[in-house]
Amino acid sequence: MKIQKFARRIGLPPLGALLLGACATTDQSGSQNIGSVPEAVLELAGPNQNLATARIREEDGCYWYEHNGPVEKTLLPLRTANGNPICAAQEA
Repeated sequence: MKIQKFARRIGLPPLGALLLGACATTDQSGSQNIGSVPEAVLELAGPNQNLATARIREEDGCYWYEHNGPVEKTLLPLRTANGNPICAAQEA
């Protein structure tokens, strides 16, 4: 009953936005530029990987992507078709 009165008082669109905002996730892995991966990396990447979520992690200099499993999202290393991880060149 109280929720219905609250929804009527503030209106449904703001309530919907409030509820959707509660579902937002933040990236605390040190990753940057989600989905902006160089063309060369996209060409190297093997199949069945979510390239739209691919990003480079500062910790290791490798590319990672989000795998949406049945229970949770997991960051997995982006790999070539041969199974090798795709990493940026390290300066000596």
